[in-house]
Amino acid sequence: MSKKEKINVITLGCSKNTVDSERLMNQIKLNNFKLTEDPGDAGTVIINTCGFIEAAKQESINTILNAVALKEEGKIGKVIVAGCLSERYKDDLEKEISGVDAYFGTENYEGILKKLGGELKYNLLGERVVTTPAHTAYLKISEGCDHPCSFCAIPLMRGTHKSKSIESLIEETKFLAKNGAKEIIIIAQDTTDYGKDIYGRPSLSILLKKLSEVDGVEWLRLMYAYPSHFPDEVINIIAYNPKICNYVDIPLQHISDNVLKSMRRGVTAKRTRELLLNLRERIPDITLRTTFIVGYPNETEKDFNELCEFVKEIKFDRIGVFTFSVEENTSSFILGDPVSEKEKQRRKNILMEIQKEISMENNKSFLGKKLKVLVEGIEGDFYVARSYRDAPDVDGEILIPADEGKNALGKFHTIEVFDYNEYDLFGRFVNSEK
Repeated sequence: MSKKEKINVITLGCSKNTVDSERLMNQIKLNNFKLTEDPGDAGTVIINTCGFIEAAKQESINTILNAVALKEEGKIGKVIVAGCLSERYKDDLEKEISGVDAYFGTENYEGILKKLGGELKYNLLGERVVTTPAHTAYLKISEGCDHPCSFCAIPLMRGTHKSKSIESLIEETKFLAKNGAKEIIIIAQDTTDYGKDIYGRPSLSILLKKLSEVDGVEWLRLMYAYPSHFPDEVINIIAYNPKICNYVDIPLQHISDNVLKSMRRGVTAKRTRELLLNLRERIPDITLRTTFIVGYPNETEKDFNELCEFVKEIKFDRIGVFTFSVEENTSSFILGDPVSEKEKQRRKNILMEIQKEISMENNKSFLGKKLKVLVEGIEGDFYVARSYRDAPDVDGEILIPADEGKNALGKFHTIEVFDYNEYDLFGRFVNSEK
């Protein structure tokens, strides 16, 4: 096959973008084009961009400029830009960056394929070229978001909330499991809203039950659960269904009522604490992950101190901290960006130092305990694995001294924890499970 017929897809941003690229890549293969991982070996480079915050936008722009430079040097033939940044800033990009052959928004598979000279195979949209390790795959259950969060541009790029049908998600999960996926990670802009638009009520618990019945699926992991309306029945199914990890990612963003109100989060500090207490009471070994934004325009020192005390009080298993990024056409844009970047970074560092101590304390509690883990790879003298407590890329890992006699990769094993540090555990194999 000539270089002209080879296509390279570059994915930037979050796991939702990963799924979009995987669907597109499968459609490219179905149209008898060849995928290549090397942009320099491609006739066409497709960049699936992110436009969420300033740092992500800059990374996307730099990637586009690098691809255009390769085109000008004659190393590639076409540059196609798609995804969130293109959805949001297409007109500006066309004016500012020459050399791009076409711009498309999010999930415009048909337009991209027509540009390539192919056609969309509608009946095979649930199939994907999985780019994560074969044993782990993301399942995007809905697109868009109906929440009015003041800082967030996602509705501008992804539109309103649109759920995929239970039947289509079951078929997609069967496809993933057939191709080796043992862990399915549930993602969306807001997973707890799933189904309300097509079934008249949130239906996440029903979906989780159906997915847990798919042969080959051993773990289901829930990400991006919105805190203001966490369904009670979802707590029940996590607690009692052994295939659903006792793990929930709930992006809280803040705890100060002053900041939450301005952020338009639809929840109070009191209700947030009630939800977290409810989760821990009914699922005693649950792992709670969250994210916070510091440096929001009306976040005072008092608000920030309240956030620090809250993190100390709750002792989350995992947290991520982002500094506020002012975004055009969001409702917080009129507030400006009065907190300096230096001060934002100071607050972020303080919060992460608090969490480092909490994480060390949490990890110490696992000394001598046995955990079921999924082995992902080898780094140096260690197998790298994850337990139910660990989502890929964002959480900790379990490091296991490599044993050449074991064929451990991509399989479940039981390990016993013998050491720890701030974020990772160290374990030894007890026995192989699957």
